[in-house]
Amino acid sequence: QIFLWLKEIRGDWFIPFHGVNGKTMDILHCFMECCEARERDVSLLIEDMKHQKAEHEAATKEMQDIFEDLGLSTTSLSREASGCLSSLAKSAVILETKDTSLTCLFCAINNMTSELFEIKQKINKMQWKLDITKKKLASALMLKKQLVEDTENVEECQAKEYVNRENRSQILRYLRDKSLELRIRIKNAERDLIAHRLDKSLTHKALTQFS
Repeated sequence: QIFLWLKEIRGDWFIPFHGVNGKTMDILHCFMECCEARERDVSLLIEDMKHQKAEHEAATKEMQDIFEDLGLSTTSLSREASGCLSSLAKSAVILETKDTSLTCLFCAINNMTSELFEIKQKINKMQWKLDITKKKLASALMLKKQLVEDTENVEECQAKEYVNRENRSQILRYLRDKSLELRIRIKNAERDLIAHRLDKSLTHKALTQFS
């Protein structure tokens, strides 16, 4: 079936057999079905256009007969009448009516008016949503600005606190080092005093206890 379809399309064009396998055949089969479906749709569209053409020709013939019965023709109309007829035809085309009868024209105008009203309602609804979105966006921007300011303040406070902590840490390190130095000096002084055979009863502690 696929080879017959290819032959119908390509005629005597050579069809290579070396690439024929299950996968290529499945692809060609899907492509063939898509092409045939498209051809059917095009054929139906052509038939519909032919039908519409026949209807328009019949309507034109009917109008010509009416003009002839009235002793008129499109070439014998006045400029004003030709303008009105042209406007009527353009209106029917724009409104996409079946014919130019008042019923069809008024129905089409009413439909377009209803569609216009619905479009205006949708636009008003969209505008309302847009206004709400703008308000929410403005609130979000204000909140963002406030958060940025708060973050900057917190960072500034943290920076100051860090500096204070560093200062206190340096002071504590200094005091610790100084305390260690004094303890060492005291021990050294005690060793020197012991080396010089100081009487322990004369120490500050002993004197305090004695007092």
